[in-house]
Amino acid sequence: MHISRFFSFQRCVVCFCGFDYCRAMNSQLTSFLVMTRSSDAAAQALGQELKAWLEGRGASARLCEHRSTRGAGACKLPEGAFDAVLVLGGDGTFIGVARMSLGQGLPLLGLNLGRVGFLAEPAGDWQRSMEALLAGSYTLSRRVCLAYEVERRGQTVCSGRAINDLVVSRGELARLIRLLVLRDGERVGAMRSDGLIISTPTGSTAYGFSAGGPLVYPEMEAICLTPVCPFLNNFRPVVLPASGEIRVVVEDQAGEVRLSVDGQRSFALEPGDVVRVRRAPDDLILAETDKTSYFAKLASKGFFTER
Repeated sequence: MHISRFFSFQRCVVCFCGFDYCRAMNSQLTSFLVMTRSSDAAAQALGQELKAWLEGRGASARLCEHRSTRGAGACKLPEGAFDAVLVLGGDGTFIGVARMSLGQGLPLLGLNLGRVGFLAEPAGDWQRSMEALLAGSYTLSRRVCLAYEVERRGQTVCSGRAINDLVVSRGELARLIRLLVLRDGERVGAMRSDGLIISTPTGSTAYGFSAGGPLVYPEMEAICLTPVCPFLNNFRPVVLPASGEIRVVVEDQAGEVRLSVDGQRSFALEPGDVVRVRRAPDDLILAETDKTSYFAKLASKGFFTER
């Protein structure tokens, strides 16, 4: 698939930054993997209807149920040659499928059957979306993702990818944890807090925003650091270039500390563990047919309100 790249100067919600992004008319898509939310009758019914509709127009579609996993192990997409992945469900299902698809070079389009649906398009207008994909009248949006690994006494004990965010946080007890943050070996700062959120621009509208972090234009090449309830508020949210390595050192000597991946997976950390975070080698690619602007979408989801 040929993708033309255009360079533009855009504004994020908090700061003014230059970035490049992908906005182009693309080739027609004819082969689809349709992933439905697990144990969701509405998603499975829509999947069957969508599959029949596509096949009736000469396209091919394979239906597959997405089964989320809570462990640290990685899942893979079913084998086969596809032009794109269609995700029927909410944002949680979309993020889980997106994490599985990284590195495949496949664009994703979500049809929202959940509550928020910030990453997906309205399911009620699915025929218009499918017609746009078949006709090639869609745009591609490339999004920064995160690659992480946990180093313990010189050995990697956990690794993977994240679409929205990585969170280093306290366990069940309401006590502060001590974290040291570095970028490319340089000290950024230390904190006593409930935790630290490392988010992508795509994930800036999720937990990071709830914790007081910035909204960042989704196609910017950036990484956001947002502390969760820092003691004395001595570590401010910061937006950094996506290049370079972030290291978070767990300095606590007692109590539970965990690493959460997209709010879907969790891994127990020990004192002295180092969480290394870099930009993932592969971006998330979204196929978009909805012409609603990013700022209009923010307003429709309640991020911007007028008195």
